[in-house]
Amino acid sequence: MSTLRAFFIGVASVLLLGASAPAGQIYSVDAAASSLSAKVPFLGLGRKSAGFPDVAGTIRLSRERPENIELDVTIDATALTAGDNLTLSRLKGERFFWVDEHPTVRFVGREMKMTSPTQGSVDGDLTARGVTRPVTLDVSFDKPPAEAAPNDIITLTGTTRINRYDFGMKSYRLIVGKYVNIELRARMVPQLQVS
Repeated sequence: MSTLRAFFIGVASVLLLGASAPAGQIYSVDAAASSLSAKVPFLGLGRKSAGFPDVAGTIRLSRERPENIELDVTIDATALTAGDNLTLSRLKGERFFWVDEHPTVRFVGREMKMTSPTQGSVDGDLTARGVTRPVTLDVSFDKPPAEAAPNDIITLTGTTRINRYDFGMKSYRLIVGKYVNIELRARMVPQLQVS
């Protein structure tokens, strides 16, 4: 009797775990082939750019229900690059990213709305300089995620615009623009197929 009861408990556990586990393909972000860039108006005439070459993270994407995306990308702010040393020093300093206190930038996406087979938007939260704000990332894929085979590598490009003041970066208002255009390029490599 105890063996039979244990069997049924085991079956029930498997069914419950299977029902609660999110479905989809898990991808890792290929750090060597992924990056993030940021551009901000400067002196009203041109733009200043910064690069974030060290990007890592995971993406869970379901072919059947792409709206249930789970995107978690972390950017190493200490590795950021800029066009000159003065700009680099200021960006890493306390008035901007303050990398000594906040060495990472993170985007966590939880819901995707597809507007075409390869384009859509991801709603999530961006954390920079210790501040978290809701952000919508406009995304495009190099191939339709709903048609991707389990071993297909997919490239995702995401763009958004943020108000830097929302993240405590309020210095140099007269020479540096308020809004920052961000572009993320992530090469998604499949890791684990789950039901």
